[in-house]
Amino acid sequence: MHPYTETIEVHVALTGYGDALFYGALNTHHFVSGQSLKQRLFAWHAPSFYGTELEIRQIEEIELVVLPAEEVISFFAEMKTLIHIEWKWDEQAEYLIRLAPILSSSIDHRKYVPSFEAYRAGQLQWTWDSDSLKKQDLAALHQAMQQTDESFAEGLGAAYSAAVFQHWYSSEEAATDLRREFPQLFPERGVLPRTGGLDARSWLVSIGWKADAAPFRPMLQLQEPDEDDFSWRLRLVLQNKLDAAVLVPVMLDSRGRLEGEWPDGWTPFILDRSAGWLDQLRAQLPRLGSSISGRRDILSDPLDDQQAWQFLTQESGRLLAAGWQVLLPGWWEAARKKKPKLRAKVKAEEGSERGQSFFGLDSIIHFDWRIAIGDADLSEEEFADLVARNERLVRFRGEWVPLDPDLLEQIRRAMGGVNREQGLSFQDILHLHLLHNEQREYAKQKWKEGQQAEGEQEAESSQTSESIRLEVELNEHLNRVIAQLGGGQGGAPSLPVPDGLHAELRSYQKEGFAWLGFLRRFGLGACLADDMGLGKTIQFITYLLHIKDHEPRLPGQAPALLICPTSVLGNWQKEISRFAPSIRVSLHYGARRLNGEEFREQAEQSDIIITSYATATLDQELLETYTWSAICLDEAQNIKNAQTKQSVAVRSFPAKHRIALTGTPIENRLSELWSIYDFINPGYLGSARAFQTRFISAIEKDKDEQRMQDLQQLVKPFMLRRKKKDPNIQLDLPDKNEMKTYIHLTGEQSALYDQSVQALMDKMKELEGIKRKGAILSALTQLKQLCDHPLLLTKETLPEELPADDPATSTYDVYSPQDMAMLISRSAKLERLMELVRELRDEGERCLIFTQYIGMGQMLQQVLRQELQEPVLYLHGGTSKTARDRMIEEFQSRTLPAEKQPSVFILSIKAGGVGLNLTAANHVFHFDRWWNPAVENQATDRAYRMGQTKDVQVHKFISLGTLEERIDEMLESKQQLSDNIITSSENWITELSTDELKDLFTRRRDWSG
Repeated sequence: MHPYTETIEVHVALTGYGDALFYGALNTHHFVSGQSLKQRLFAWHAPSFYGTELEIRQIEEIELVVLPAEEVISFFAEMKTLIHIEWKWDEQAEYLIRLAPILSSSIDHRKYVPSFEAYRAGQLQWTWDSDSLKKQDLAALHQAMQQTDESFAEGLGAAYSAAVFQHWYSSEEAATDLRREFPQLFPERGVLPRTGGLDARSWLVSIGWKADAAPFRPMLQLQEPDEDDFSWRLRLVLQNKLDAAVLVPVMLDSRGRLEGEWPDGWTPFILDRSAGWLDQLRAQLPRLGSSISGRRDILSDPLDDQQAWQFLTQESGRLLAAGWQVLLPGWWEAARKKKPKLRAKVKAEEGSERGQSFFGLDSIIHFDWRIAIGDADLSEEEFADLVARNERLVRFRGEWVPLDPDLLEQIRRAMGGVNREQGLSFQDILHLHLLHNEQREYAKQKWKEGQQAEGEQEAESSQTSESIRLEVELNEHLNRVIAQLGGGQGGAPSLPVPDGLHAELRSYQKEGFAWLGFLRRFGLGACLADDMGLGKTIQFITYLLHIKDHEPRLPGQAPALLICPTSVLGNWQKEISRFAPSIRVSLHYGARRLNGEEFREQAEQSDIIITSYATATLDQELLETYTWSAICLDEAQNIKNAQTKQSVAVRSFPAKHRIALTGTPIENRLSELWSIYDFINPGYLGSARAFQTRFISAIEKDKDEQRMQDLQQLVKPFMLRRKKKDPNIQLDLPDKNEMKTYIHLTGEQSALYDQSVQALMDKMKELEGIKRKGAILSALTQLKQLCDHPLLLTKETLPEELPADDPATSTYDVYSPQDMAMLISRSAKLERLMELVRELRDEGERCLIFTQYIGMGQMLQQVLRQELQEPVLYLHGGTSKTARDRMIEEFQSRTLPAEKQPSVFILSIKAGGVGLNLTAANHVFHFDRWWNPAVENQATDRAYRMGQTKDVQVHKFISLGTLEERIDEMLESKQQLSDNIITSSENWITELSTDELKDLFTRRRDWSG
């Protein structure tokens, strides 16, 4: 026998939740500390990690150790304790030591049942199955319950239930299986389950937990009227379990006695249970209350139409929930599931060439009402006749048709909301069709501006969302048009590419251009939302040529209007003149822009007028006096805030057709999508308030999947979005796609540029030789830096370079939002770069940015870090090899946490232009030009090289009207400069004559605002 080193007396109490509270005593006056007790008592208890995870509570001078309820039974069943300590247990602990092995075994062998009492309280708990316990074990349990107080019994039951959950249902898969196998164990939240008349045993049988030994099952059968009996009736029958077709009719009297003819073997079960059936029926059918006293058959009274309806719709459900079987007429189940449908059947000629063609969402479509109830399809007149009979269950064309008065009222209300003589708008028809005839009440005014009590209508709509069904039945023509809108039936019909287009369109670009033309034909707005780099610009230019070729302008008619960010005004001018030189372009921008009659004359002589968002806002009164052939918004996310003056102004301009171009239709919130759609198709998604209630709150706050699907269906016909990742797109793209981005100088940049050129020209009159060359090179650097950012020339305080060895600093915010906005707005290049980088980061893609100037690199690093709120790397000539290697490793990594993963890498073209493998990036920006194609290509090849799995997009920034544009033209044409002259050196510029210098450096006025 092991010699004891000490003796500890353990006291145990169970809480109402089943937790066990322990404290130890060495003698009457000395208690064991909680830390010491749990270290010793639970030294072999692995579930609590040998006691280390157990909580200690202080009550006065005693420290209690808390053992969670789910571990109580197993701990006392195993009783693994240190043998060198003598453990003395109090009375409650002794009971637990004696009972725990019994209860643990019942859990292991699944000899437990759900608690009937807990179920009646709306909870799921477990208790031991007394029927399965051995007699001696059951006696031990009864003895313990009699000799202890109620709190012990309550705590033991809670500990047992927790142990069952822990052992059998702790995994999500097991809990799901339980819910699927025994759904009646889980009443609806907040609703107490109905168990009227049932005892615990009957309830276990009714939910399927225990088998019923009776050879029959009682059922209530509803009999419909026939030729002999014109009344509905209820009768009690006993169904043979071995032959379900055998039904034995019986009568149950007011004392619970049964009369009828049944097999002799059924009698003992009938005598045992018939009184219980009476109690259960009284509980579920209140009309069988005191009035049945003395009756031979409590179900003998016939049911009128109202009572039969009540049994079908309410009482039968209560009986089923209480465990009763109910036999209803065979047609009822199908009729119950088929909700009434209100259908607007579009007339055959509507929208077709034979009838009145429609144009725009507000065009009127005429229809006839059709009402489907079950399998019966009624005209408006037939429906009115049925309703006039004021019955809930009627025979119509040989079939029983249920007429729910609430649903009939909803149908009448829905029909009353639309004047059939006036018809439905094409927008209404489109909504009904796109939502796949969703089950909700439809009110036409819901989608109109100026509607009243939107909140109340929405609440009413949500309450009836599973009531009537409203559908639209399209004719052949509309069915084809809407199918093509959604991409079906081959999508939009193809259109021939205009002869005047100086480009070869890819297949998806032809589809996009044809889609724009298709929507224009029907007066429907379009959102072309292709990924950056897929050619939204060329698709719109092709669309403009199509209009020019097929819609000759009459005198006085307005041309197309393009509104875009200031930073891309020049880019659009260049691209249109390059790809469609036959299109006459006018720029409406700057201090010298035209107004009044001069503007009208300019418009008549143009095919398209290009202006900026800011100018369009300033000139709202002028631009809204014209009905434009088309309005196109480039970078349409600029109107994402519908409340700004800019958004309000742009939406006020009348147009025959509206187009939005954007790579990011939603940047942060659904309200941005609404703003774009309210521009392209005003009113289509309702008012901002209605959209907030119907979609934004439901999707962004409540994560309502159905509303998300509804919105996707509504948006889809008017948005064309292709991604570079799409297989059919990716295969069609070149390996490397280079594009030039033309940008205007800001007013500040223009003034400083002109001053610098004039200062150089003045010096050229005086300087010769080496001094002349030095002045030219100095002015060249100044002009190139001015094109990047004026701050590089004005020598204002630059942001300090952040430590290269700590790219993920604790905070990215160095500037205030106002100072940051001002810093960005001073450079058109920086503004455009921010737009493009934000877009590609939204797509989860990475980029390289090359610049020649350390100051520009430092500024880019700080601005991008603060705007993107993510790490940004910068490698230049002063970067150590260690830091250089670490930057490359981090940028290429795919395993870093998101908050530490750099996705933007700024590089000096000298330090980072060769020798690096940066294939994690698939976008390359040349922020300023090196003017040597070979050097630029080497830099691009940091991303475009072996190991690159994506198409690489190369963006070359060029400031319009400056020497950047002039030299780019020389490189492009290869006229004036040979490959031998164009080297990495810029000394060739110093050899130019003064006139040649003036021609090269002087800013072109035709591209300036």
